[in-house]
Amino acid sequence: MDLNQTDWELKCIEDDNSIIIDVRADHEVAEGIIPNAINIDIYGGQLFMDEINKLDKNKSYFIYCKAGGRSAQACSIMNQLGFEKTYNLLGGFSNWTGKKIIL
Repeated sequence: MDLNQTDWELKCIEDDNSIIIDVRADHEVAEGIIPNAINIDIYGGQLFMDEINKLDKNKSYFIYCKAGGRSAQACSIMNQLGFEKTYNLLGGFSNWTGKKIIL
């Protein structure tokens, strides 16, 4: 499900089972991340799939990338694997106005 920043952030905060996933590459993550996000690079190929398959399908996943395209793709992949609660951040990190952690 695609959500704007306000809805994405609010739903994430309200959900006790929420996990934030950043699907950007390492050089993009170096620019900063959303607090509590875990990084699983969607371009990691089999490594990406291995990491996704380790996740609990009963949790809710709030996914972002730089602009929203890769995270939409990640949501689609996860949905095909049986994850029912995936939320894509429209506009991605580029449009994020909330808290950031600079690495």
